[in-house]
Amino acid sequence: MSDILVLVLLLIGVTAGFIGALTGLGGGVVLVPLLTLLLGVSIAYASGASLIATIATSSAAGGVYIRDRITNVKIGMSLEIATTLGAIIGALIAGLIYAAGLDSIVYIVFGLALLSSIYLMVRKRSRRKVAQDSTTKRLQLTGEYTDAATGRTVRYYGARWWAGEAVMLMAGVLSGLLGIGSGALKVLGMDWVMNLPTKVSTATSNFMIGVTAAAGSVIFWELGYVQPFLAGTTAIGVLAGAVLGSVVFERLASGRVRLLFIFVLVALAAEMLLRGVGL
Repeated sequence: MSDILVLVLLLIGVTAGFIGALTGLGGGVVLVPLLTLLLGVSIAYASGASLIATIATSSAAGGVYIRDRITNVKIGMSLEIATTLGAIIGALIAGLIYAAGLDSIVYIVFGLALLSSIYLMVRKRSRRKVAQDSTTKRLQLTGEYTDAATGRTVRYYGARWWAGEAVMLMAGVLSGLLGIGSGALKVLGMDWVMNLPTKVSTATSNFMIGVTAAAGSVIFWELGYVQPFLAGTTAIGVLAGAVLGSVVFERLASGRVRLLFIFVLVALAAEMLLRGVGL
C-alpha cells in the first residue's frame, strides 16, 4: 500500500510540476486540489507540501529559463521584496484560520483569486503600447530573448513598476495564505500591469515563486503543517514535471501558453469554490 501511495504522490507531483512550469503557476494551485480531492489530505498539510514542492518547481524550471535568457532577473529581484513580505503575512493569517477550524475560507479565497485572474487574462486580448514611466526608466527594466517557437528576437521594456510591486505584495499574501507560489498573480502582474511579454512573465514568475514559497514554508513548518513524507515525495515528482514542462514551454507559441493558463484557472476556480461551499 505504501508503494502505491508513493507512486500516486509522484504522479500527482509530476502533473503539478509540468503544468506549473508551463504556466508559471508554480504547481501549487494544481497540487493542493489534487491532494485534497484524490487523497483526502487536509488542506493545511496539502498547502505545506505545496510550498515545499513549489520551491522545487522554481529551482528546476527557473534555472532552465535563466540559462536560456528568457527570465528577466533584474525585474524578478526588484519585485521579490514585496512578495516575500506578503508571504509571511499570509502564512500567519493562514495559521489563525486553520487554528479556528475555518478551512472553507481558504477554499473560497482560492477560487475567488483564480476567478479574478481569469477576468484579467481574458480582458487582455491585445497588447497596447505603454510608455515607460520615470521609475522603470531609472531601474532600466528592459530585456530581450529569442523565441524558440518563431526564431525571432523579442525586445521589450517594463512599465508601471510601482503598480507591479502592489500586485506582488497581494500575490505574496495569497501565497502564504493558500500555500502556493501565487504564480497566477505574478504572471498577470507582469503581463497585464507591467506590459511584459507572456513568456518573460511566465519565466520570471518561475524564478520568483521559489523565494516566495520559501518564506511561507518557514511559517508553515513552525506551525506543524509540513509533513516530511508527503512534502518530500511530491517535491520529487514536481521537480521531474517542472524540468519536462520547461523544455516543452520554450517550443510553444505565447498564445498557446495563454490558452492553457486560462483553461487551468477555470477548472481550478470552479473546484475550489464548490468545495468551499460544501459541494
